Amino acid sequence: MSTIDAFKNGLKKTVEHLKIEYAKLQTGRASASLVEGIMIDAYGQKQPLKAVSGISIQDARTIVIQPWDKGVMQQVEAAIRDADIGVNPVNDGVAIRINLPPMTEERRIQIVKIVKELAEEARISVRQQRQEFHSNSKRDEDRSEDEHRDFEAALQKEVDKTNKEMEEIAKGKEEDIMKV
Repeated sequence: MSTIDAFKNGLKKTVEHLKIEYAKLQTGRASASLVEGIMIDAYGQKQPLKAVSGISIQDARTIVIQPWDKGVMQQVEAAIRDADIGVNPVNDGVAIRINLPPMTEERRIQIVKIVKELAEEARISVRQQRQEFHSNSKRDEDRSEDEHRDFEAALQKEVDKTNKEMEEIAKGKEEDIMKV
């Protein structure tokens, strides 16, 4: 694998991480990704909710969680409450229902700020990766000055392309959140 391919791979992982983080944000519509990563203390160890329960979407505002073992129902309910995602789980003995409240304008603005912060963290990660590859390239004494300049240009081209992609993803998420 060439150095540029390794760099592209690292950038792709950064974009995927950003998408995963965006999926976790509550946008007022039910989404399994909002809860599936919550860690549950079950069977003597921490596990993600999706490992101990079935998660389904009943309607646009309701998530239904059915633990496969009713013995972990209390732990699941407690973990959701402790996850601080702004919801209150309702345990009916068979399943846990989460009714998402309609989002207020104030909450939408808060989430848009989080979207921007996550995008900035991703841009910082991209810059750090570029710097790391740039520094490693400078140590490579087999490269001529022209090859080094071409390599830097290729790195910058990939950075620009990735930043544009992340900006479009962030803009789409902001629009999604601000939709009433």
